[in-house]
Amino acid sequence: MNKQVIYVLLLLIGASGFAQDNFTQEQAQGVVDTFFEGFHKGDSTMMRSVMAPNMISQTVFSDKQGNHRLVEGSPDEFLKAIADRPADQVWKEMLLSYEVQIDGNLANVWTPYEFYLNENFSHCGANQFTLARTNEGWKIVHLIDSRRRSSCKD
Repeated sequence: MNKQVIYVLLLLIGASGFAQDNFTQEQAQGVVDTFFEGFHKGDSTMMRSVMAPNMISQTVFSDKQGNHRLVEGSPDEFLKAIADRPADQVWKEMLLSYEVQIDGNLANVWTPYEFYLNENFSHCGANQFTLARTNEGWKIVHLIDSRRRSSCKD
């Protein structure tokens, strides 16, 4: 083989190493939907299936005194609360829309929501999910949500 053919073959082989399956907006939304399907069913195993083992979980809100708070939670404690939720409590987080951004192995999903406890409106806010492509598939690596009671509904 001549040098030009070898060079072209090496270039093509190298370029194929960077080729990736296209992750779609629908697939990113599907990861979030799986998370919430588990949330609503009380199925922490389903939720964990789309969470990275070291997922970061945070909440931002203003307390009754007007102080702005950022609280980091434990994903394990969150999943335990889901699994141990009393049978007479119905938690419903209604997602109002999805905004998805994707760049290679990174995706962001923004979901404004309304939260209901036993069919009674509790609060609203937005979730921001950061997804990353791992060797085990696309996983939630960071979840931060906002919570408020004002300016939620008409």
